[in-house]
Amino acid sequence: MNQAFTHVPPTTLADLLGRAQVMDIGIRPLWDSPRVAGPAYTVRCEPGDNLMLHAAIYRAEPGSVIVVESGDVDHALAGGNVCAVAQRRGVAAFVVDGVIRDLGEVREAGFPVFARGVIPIPGTKEKIGALGEPARVGGVLVHPGDIVVADEEGIVVVPAAREEEILAAARTKLAQEAEESLDTWQENHRARIEKALTAQGFTG
Repeated sequence: MNQAFTHVPPTTLADLLGRAQVMDIGIRPLWDSPRVAGPAYTVRCEPGDNLMLHAAIYRAEPGSVIVVESGDVDHALAGGNVCAVAQRRGVAAFVVDGVIRDLGEVREAGFPVFARGVIPIPGTKEKIGALGEPARVGGVLVHPGDIVVADEEGIVVVPAAREEEILAAARTKLAQEAEESLDTWQENHRARIEKALTAQGFTG
């Protein structure tokens, strides 16, 4: 079912789930990667340290999206080799509330990374954080197993308990939108806008 979410745009999920499940705009794709979707493997790194992410690449199941809370944009959480090993082990992507380095290598390898940017300075590997516990990433509290869907439109987190419900609702919404012509959409849209203007007393 996780793979089914690769066919659902974050915009559709955002309409269904609301702002609370959408990460902030600072976490963006670092290259033009395809949409990714998979269960969250959650990581919390201490600021300036990347030990727990480096441990996570050997523990996350294939297909997982490794989601990292770090609270730091001055030190890279990962570089080219770490991303390459994660990719080799079947990790679907990194979504990190922080920065990485070696972007050229990562892009060339085709490994999807969503982050706040890049910096050439590596973090230390000295501090224990947490694996498999809730992590706050991009303003969203992510629990292990939540479905993370990410592309150029943004990153949405589907709570694991609502996975089937949201997938069914998304499929229904997409099917309805596919059947609606632009002419029909425009007619309905204009009527809705005029009604909203009138309700606010606008007469222009």
